[in-house]
Amino acid sequence: MDTPSRMTFVLIHTLWRRAVVLACLLLATPAWSADILLTAAEDGAGVQAFTRALAEQRPEDRITFKPLSDLPSPNGLPAQTRLILLDLPGLDWRLRDPLGPPTLVLRISRLQAHQRPGALQHARISLLWSDPPLARQLQLINRILPQARRVGVLYGAESEFLLPELRQHAAALQLEIVPQRWDNTNDSRALQTLFRNSDVLLGLDDPQLYNPKTAKNLLLSSYAQQLPLVGPNAGFVKAGSLASTYSDQSDWLAVLDRLLDHPPATWPRALYPEHFKVVGNPQVARSLGIEQVDEASVAARLAEGEKRP
Repeated sequence: MDTPSRMTFVLIHTLWRRAVVLACLLLATPAWSADILLTAAEDGAGVQAFTRALAEQRPEDRITFKPLSDLPSPNGLPAQTRLILLDLPGLDWRLRDPLGPPTLVLRISRLQAHQRPGALQHARISLLWSDPPLARQLQLINRILPQARRVGVLYGAESEFLLPELRQHAAALQLEIVPQRWDNTNDSRALQTLFRNSDVLLGLDDPQLYNPKTAKNLLLSSYAQQLPLVGPNAGFVKAGSLASTYSDQSDWLAVLDRLLDHPPATWPRALYPEHFKVVGNPQVARSLGIEQVDEASVAARLAEGEKRP
């Protein structure tokens, strides 16, 4: 007489198990997928590698790359597309049209955006900064050179707008910014004046001041004065500056992954990557009599400090 009830119990249990399995499958499967279009003026190996890495990271999305020359005007693209620009020609093309799909701009510096006033005002563009944050660079100086109080800063006509923000961040760390305009990069007198009044030099990501032509003069002068140069970027550390913070491809992919999981309406107008690394030049540290930078440890401590309110 118990057989029907047992059969009913088994049937209900089986159906319940199937429902649980189905629910788990539904939870594990993305509820939607996005059409993500990457573009740049040139289709090089680096661009293709980045596109593949993003596709591997987001297999549920439809990710494609098209050269800028193959695209219509921005308002000719489907509205649901999420557009990622990988170079400045792409940004200039995007800025010509107030319409078009929501757009993320990679590999753009604060200075480059400042040269394009419409970039920060465009309602459908989000800028992901490529240059290290000023506050983070100053924190790096505070961490690896705690005795340094006077931070010398070379600036030009294009990068002068960064000085007020730099002073604000420096004041919070009880650091003094010693600015020096350098209009003629063939004249070393501005360097000598700055070096005499500074404990450390912070390089701004201004290609008019920091480039292959000026590197030799800058670095030899800093060695001669035993004055460390921090920044302006990871590439300059390889050339001979002491250290810098930077974000690599994995850090940018993490930023994109987070943003693409949210509606474009929630994207910030501009942001720095949350994840970053520190690079140091051991040979430069030895030549200046400075302790070698422990890259992983310093990066971890800087990140911990940024997480605190």
